[in-house]
Amino acid sequence: MVFDKTGTLTKGVFKVQKIEPIDNKEEILKYAAYAEYFSNHPIAKAIKEEYNKEIEKEKIKDIEEISGQGIVAYINGKEVRVGNTKLMEEINFNKKEGNGTVVYVAVDRKYIGKIVISDEIKEDSKESIRILKEMGIKKFAILTGDRKKVGENIGKTLGIEEVYSDLLPVDKVEKMQEIMEQNRGISAFVGDGLNDAPVIAMADCGIAMGGFGTESAIEAADVVIMKDKPSQIITAIRIARKTMRIAKENITIALAIKLLVLILSFFGIATMWEAVFADVGVTILATLNALRTLKI
Repeated sequence: MVFDKTGTLTKGVFKVQKIEPIDNKEEILKYAAYAEYFSNHPIAKAIKEEYNKEIEKEKIKDIEEISGQGIVAYINGKEVRVGNTKLMEEINFNKKEGNGTVVYVAVDRKYIGKIVISDEIKEDSKESIRILKEMGIKKFAILTGDRKKVGENIGKTLGIEEVYSDLLPVDKVEKMQEIMEQNRGISAFVGDGLNDAPVIAMADCGIAMGGFGTESAIEAADVVIMKDKPSQIITAIRIARKTMRIAKENITIALAIKLLVLILSFFGIATMWEAVFADVGVTILATLNALRTLKI
């Protein structure tokens, strides 16, 4: 079972933890808020909430959102870059990683500071992983676009050893393919975002967090968890297992009774009433047995 991190194992509700400017703290927050103005990403929302001032959107021009990296926009004629280290590859600056997600800001290709944003692990994530292990899920992994340090901290807290970090959307697909090829058995992927849709679609069992998940992720999924709680995956597996168990019971009962009546008929023992029971009676028994699913 492979998990996306943000919005799946964590709440996806980001808050600005601290701002570390080179010079002006207000300036870095302002440029970041302006650049993220049209974005609905949770990180963008956190930055705009922290800025908490009116944004003059007419000053924002030529916005380019680069998948898995960040945003480049022109604000008052200045090129503003807001994103991760991949977006800042052309700019020289000293990386000092924080404990949360780090958003770097550059103006006219000059690094002006960073914003550290934190996300919280969902209350039931750790317990859910423990129970899933007890239920027989043999291997767990996390695929995330976040930095290695952030991903590993989440993995360590939840008891998941395999954590793949700094992944672009296309990297997630390749890594999931690699995981599926290396491991026998059924592979499941759990995610909620637009970037997760291709991975959800390619997994043997795609599970989408539907409460706040994107439409593309929900459309691609085999299972949709409406309460956005990892513990609901446990409920879904229990329902599926009991449903399969009852279906197998019905098949066994039906075949056993029909075979018995067939043998009795061969020896001339069975009458028309036994034949009726083998047909209509078995249907009634199977229906009554199937009603047990309502008790879950």
